[in-house]
Amino acid sequence: MNAEPPAPEELDALLRLLDDETPEVRGRVAERLALCGGDISEWLATRPRQLSAHEKELLAEMLSPPRREILSGEWIAPTGGAAALQEDWESFEALLRALSDFLHDGITLRQPLSDALDLLAEEAAEAGVGSANELRTFLFKGTRLTANQENYYDVRNSDLAWCLAEGRSNPLGLCLIFILVGRRLDFEIEGVNFPGHFMCRIFEDGYPIIIDCFDKGQLHVQFTLLESPDLTRAQRELLKQSAGPGTILLRLLNNLNQSLEKTGRIEDAELIKELLATLE
Repeated sequence: MNAEPPAPEELDALLRLLDDETPEVRGRVAERLALCGGDISEWLATRPRQLSAHEKELLAEMLSPPRREILSGEWIAPTGGAAALQEDWESFEALLRALSDFLHDGITLRQPLSDALDLLAEEAAEAGVGSANELRTFLFKGTRLTANQENYYDVRNSDLAWCLAEGRSNPLGLCLIFILVGRRLDFEIEGVNFPGHFMCRIFEDGYPIIIDCFDKGQLHVQFTLLESPDLTRAQRELLKQSAGPGTILLRLLNNLNQSLEKTGRIEDAELIKELLATLE
């Protein structure tokens, strides 16, 4: 059997066979496409013919298994699990990139995660952003990054490259972009692992300020929030703590697992559970 990836001419032929209902043909198409590594977005961008919505759905499904294999092979959990990752932002971002590549549909052209974060940081610097608070305004007060309220549980909210391309995400996704761009600009931004609604913390004149990235970067004085009678003692403690990379990654993977199960992507959900186990 030919184990070489299909050449452009063969890819054209394979795309024409995407909706063939013959089991043997569909199996062969999937087999050949699997050799493309789960991503043919750059090649597709050069083709004049646009795929139909149905063809895109079939193609994305066929490209999914090799991406599962790649993520499983590239996932390098730190010795000691999530606790060992708490200060290792470089390894953390590498794992986020691997997750982003896995969640990509393999057909939509977009920037890799780290490149997109670099570009956003450069745009902020060129715009004169000089503090974490100014970055908050730059990212969330316009239309650059908004809350994905219509699809709060969308699997793609955990794919930060998709979030950057589309300009929307859930609370955790928006906070992660804020933190990772801020780190590129040497700003002090902390994660706050509040139950049900991840937030961030910055410091203004030494005072801790809570940022709700999902609510257009709304500011809340931490001292005022801590006095709320609606908070339990445990919630007050979490509000004062800083969430490191290990804690954030566990939350992201748990969110992702739940979203995948809700959408019936059982094989993908099982893989995420395996990744979670490596962080215990």
